[in-house]
Amino acid sequence: MGTYVPNTPEEQREMLAVCGMTDLEQLYDCIPEDVRLRKPLAIPAAASEYEVTRQVAALAGKNHVFSTCLRGAGAYRHYIPAIVTEVTGKEEFRTAYTPYQAEISQGVLQSIFEYQTDIAELTGMAVSNAGVYDGATAAAEACEMCCDRKRTAVLVSSTVDPKVLSVIRTYRFGRDAEVRLVPDVDGVTDLEALKEMLTDDVACLVLQQPNFYGCLEDADAAAALVHEAKAKLIMSCNPVALAVIKTPGECGADIAVGEGQPLGLPLGFGGPYLGFMATDEKLMRKLPGRIVGQTEDRNGERCYVLTLQAREQHIRREKASSNICSNEALCALTASVYLAAMGPQGLAQVANACRDKAHYLKDRLTEAGLKPVFDRPFFHEFVTAAPDEDAAEKILARLAEEDILGGLALGNGRILWCATEVVSKAELDKTAALVKEVLA
Repeated sequence: MGTYVPNTPEEQREMLAVCGMTDLEQLYDCIPEDVRLRKPLAIPAAASEYEVTRQVAALAGKNHVFSTCLRGAGAYRHYIPAIVTEVTGKEEFRTAYTPYQAEISQGVLQSIFEYQTDIAELTGMAVSNAGVYDGATAAAEACEMCCDRKRTAVLVSSTVDPKVLSVIRTYRFGRDAEVRLVPDVDGVTDLEALKEMLTDDVACLVLQQPNFYGCLEDADAAAALVHEAKAKLIMSCNPVALAVIKTPGECGADIAVGEGQPLGLPLGFGGPYLGFMATDEKLMRKLPGRIVGQTEDRNGERCYVLTLQAREQHIRREKASSNICSNEALCALTASVYLAAMGPQGLAQVANACRDKAHYLKDRLTEAGLKPVFDRPFFHEFVTAAPDEDAAEKILARLAEEDILGGLALGNGRILWCATEVVSKAELDKTAALVKEVLA
């Protein structure tokens, strides 16, 4: 940015003259003097590109990247084919935004259209938007889609990722609306309790599949109960799991949401990630953000346009149904390239490998002395219990000494483990051996 000059001193004087001012300080006359900053900011002096690069590299060096990762809980380490970064690294794609007028950028619009097609097919839903900020935001926005004047309460299963629940609560707090937790039993949503909680003021239920504990929910039964109460079902899904389990569309969900990070996006220290949203035709016009459509130009050639975008999101402010006016275009492109590279069979192979290795890890950890907490079908995450909290802490610490990031500590000696296709049998055996060593 050192060579970027937004305007010259002469241009600044011309603009001030139009405003009837003589200097920049007059722009701030409305700000009380006692809150103005009258001294330089406490930031380092300017440095050369080489100096800054070395300093940033030193800071990044403080981060530790484990060679073996057995932790998931919403962010997962998968293999990313080289073609993905080769395509997304092209200069013409290195943007996270859609230009205005959007139609002049046919390449970006086509990439978004392909992404929408992929997500609709993956979720079994009719239509997808261009993506939102992350999976938690997608779930919260989906709740807003379902609520109206009479139905304002939102039910969230207690087996939903706590981070997702937190964002939903933040959204609903702004609407002064209630979020009610549906209890769980043996690692899944308590359907009997759900039936009692589906009152006339309930707009929707948020159900995670697989859930935060890795267990597979009975989504079909939940959908039947929700629809009988004239509410809507929002399913938050792992996109890789959708290659081998029933899709939200097949389960009867009204909206499918989730985190797109497993689709070609590497683990980062906080992102950037990608929230996907898909729904049926009845709710299509309530989708936040943007939708790209395909049409023909005056010469009969195929082209793409930005369509079904509610302009109220830009101009009505607090009265808008959503304030999302953008999308994660580069992350969505990454997901599209990953899905194209893997294909349906490749994605299913990844999912099956994740499932098989997770089940193998569970068996080995059980042999090592950890007790499975839930006896239910699961995908690639599961919960074990150590004899006590101290034992769980020692297990995770011992694994870290061997450059293994163990599962996520849930408290009371419980650990949430995850295995994906990138971990080897040798790594899983080593983990089990270390656990056995600690417990012995």
